[in-house]
Amino acid sequence: MATSRVLIGGGTGFIGSRLGELLIRSSYTVTNVSRMPGINNISWTDLECTGLLPMTNAVVNCAGQQVMDLTKKWTPGFKQNVASSRIYTAKHKPKVFVLITGVGAYEASPYCRYDESSAITGKDFFSTLCKDWEAAADIKPPVRLVIIRSGVVIGRWGGMIKNMFLPFWLGLGGRLGDGKQFLPWIHIDDLCRMIQFAIESKIEGIVNGVAPQVITNEEFTQAFARALRRPALLPIPELLLKFLYNPERARMLLTGQYVISKRAEGIGFKFRYKTIDEACKEVARLYPLKLPLTPTSSL
Repeated sequence: MATSRVLIGGGTGFIGSRLGELLIRSSYTVTNVSRMPGINNISWTDLECTGLLPMTNAVVNCAGQQVMDLTKKWTPGFKQNVASSRIYTAKHKPKVFVLITGVGAYEASPYCRYDESSAITGKDFFSTLCKDWEAAADIKPPVRLVIIRSGVVIGRWGGMIKNMFLPFWLGLGGRLGDGKQFLPWIHIDDLCRMIQFAIESKIEGIVNGVAPQVITNEEFTQAFARALRRPALLPIPELLLKFLYNPERARMLLTGQYVISKRAEGIGFKFRYKTIDEACKEVARLYPLKLPLTPTSSL
């Protein structure tokens, strides 16, 4: 594996950067496909001109604007940017192509139970996006295609935790709506390990990137509050979420899916973080050490 190269779309982002660190430790050469210049970076435009770099064994596409980036307004332009950034990057055909999408492909429901054999039946924005996003990865044999439908990614400095850490640290956290909606999740280290597993194994097709424990938003809220040793007594009403984030995006927060992963564990993948308590404790462990308690000086 020492001479194998992995090309990571979105390699400078939350998931891609952690994945790159893992692969480098595993003796891969990593090149990031990014809009930002850098020693190990290449742009999508340059890649289209030059083709795959020598010794490329796999392409992993983590590219795409974060759908739940709550700092962005939910406008038609933003939605188009999300769709374009995800769909139109899936063009290259290495030996293995790993595409990271989302469990939002499955229609939100308090009753349905989904695994990798379940069909995409949802009609909302994110279900439709996932269907188009995966269809855009038009990979033909002998290239092996693996699509990992990821749950909410739990990790420091990114994703959902980045948006919610400060309110919870201040004791202002709480469940969203009634908190009964399912919350499929996975720790970022397990997601990155699953991607490496997909590269190195013979698995192909759909894999649900979710931890074994199925939880609700209320159960996550309590686990994260326990990890931070803070109360979580201030639920956020549904109407407020719809006002702040637009009803369409608020629906992603207020509804959920019961999703399990059968395929990866079935052929030998082992989760490191099987429970939400374990994941939240790891996330919370170093946060206080990174908070800026005093001003810094450049002198």
